[in-house]
Amino acid sequence: MESIPQTQADLTRYKPKWQERFAFFDQHGGPRSPTFKAAFKALPMGKRLLINMNFIAFFFGPIYLFVLGLWKKNLALLGISLAVGLVLGFYEGITGTDLPRAVDTGVNCGLAALWATVTNYAYYLKEVKGQQGWNPFEK
Repeated sequence: MESIPQTQADLTRYKPKWQERFAFFDQHGGPRSPTFKAAFKALPMGKRLLINMNFIAFFFGPIYLFVLGLWKKNLALLGISLAVGLVLGFYEGITGTDLPRAVDTGVNCGLAALWATVTNYAYYLKEVKGQQGWNPFEK
């Protein structure tokens, strides 16, 4: 079931950090738009992290996206994660070698960063625009 788009007045029910993120996305568009990129570069580092990353999603990504109601995007990200794991498993099986622990940790951190960077804009699309598709990279 698709969400009904919220009016600007309804955004007051969100925490201030979400209100700030939503306002930034409303004003500058999605992460791929040129106006977003220019405005994002002008922000100080702390604001960049607030807009672009979700630290709860970094540590608890699969659970947190289900809590936010982003189950379609979460299932797509879980599929990507599973595919990466299968590719690495096949590589280890075919070559007969184990990947170094640093590579395994790097892949896990990269996948966690994927959840962290997708969450804010996906939640904005769901709550403000009423769009909830399967594509986690829809920007």
